[in-house]
Amino acid sequence: MDVAQFKRQAAEQAVILVESGMIVGLGHGSTAQYAVQGIARRLREGSLTDIVGIPCSREVEDLARQLEIPLSTLEVHPSIDLTIDGADEVTPALELIKGGGGALLREKIVAQVTHREIIIADGSKVSSLLGMRAPVPVEVLTFGWTTQVSFLRELGAVVEQRKTPDGSPLLTECGNYILDCRFGPLQKPAAIANLMDNRAGIVVHGLFLDLADEAFIAGEDGIRHWRKEQKDDEAEESPVRS
Repeated sequence: MDVAQFKRQAAEQAVILVESGMIVGLGHGSTAQYAVQGIARRLREGSLTDIVGIPCSREVEDLARQLEIPLSTLEVHPSIDLTIDGADEVTPALELIKGGGGALLREKIVAQVTHREIIIADGSKVSSLLGMRAPVPVEVLTFGWTTQVSFLRELGAVVEQRKTPDGSPLLTECGNYILDCRFGPLQKPAAIANLMDNRAGIVVHGLFLDLADEAFIAGEDGIRHWRKEQKDDEAEESPVRS
């Protein structure tokens, strides 16, 4: 079974949790798009009605409109019942690195106002510590952006500005640059996150800590369902039949 099938399996498990009448956050990325497709399928079949989607990017918004999913904005619906989104890296404690697709600002805004944040991923995204597999994307203002490079290097990161295929700097939907930062395994990601949170010029970073409530991880060994209670340090794991 290939990675795409694992992504689809994880998405299908999460889509089961969407209920009629919900405000649903629609995540960005190759895995989350399977969830968007699954929601659209349930709407067509009639097993799901009266939902409203809040897309995490213009790309997801375009896909949802093509699939005829009703959409709105956070200005109209400032609280989201459930969001399904992917991750570039996830630990059993439900710490995440996100932003490989470039939509980390909107993804984090949506996650912060979501009552139940569900992460879907294939098994290749799992690590015991964040930073073992994926760089941490850091979205920065274009003004004085090289000073952020120096700051992040002082924190121990190997920093690379994200580029488009033609070699020009990639601009996010909000007109900012992304710096991909390789810190290596992060023993204390919250400490690095706090330093970046307090740095003027850094708009947002891809360390998503204490935001995810559940995760469906699909792989050769089936589908794992991780849950995290608010006061727990480690996720509670339960198997899901695939």
